[in-house]
Amino acid sequence: MTSRLNITITRTAQEQIEAAAKWWSENRTSARGAVREDLDRIFGLLSVQPGMGARARRASLKDVRRVTLSRIRYYLYYRVSGDVIEVLALWHTSRGDEPVL
Repeated sequence: MTSRLNITITRTAQEQIEAAAKWWSENRTSARGAVREDLDRIFGLLSVQPGMGARARRASLKDVRRVTLSRIRYYLYYRVSGDVIEVLALWHTSRGDEPVL
């Protein structure tokens, strides 16, 4: 049996997640829960395969990775420290530059 890593979410990332979920709920009525659903799915995957994301090249923090949530068109930025995955940002793909990390 594979052990799962714990996931923590920074305050900044939590605010970004809440804003995205609110916008999606108000503007995508046919898929109101898509942000939370996609995050739940990716958190489950990351907790057992934390290396699955691509390295974020422009991050100033060490070992930052990103995964694409293609249905909702967001990137999730995170890093692994010991047995914890630290979620750093949720960033819409249309925003161009990466978040400051």
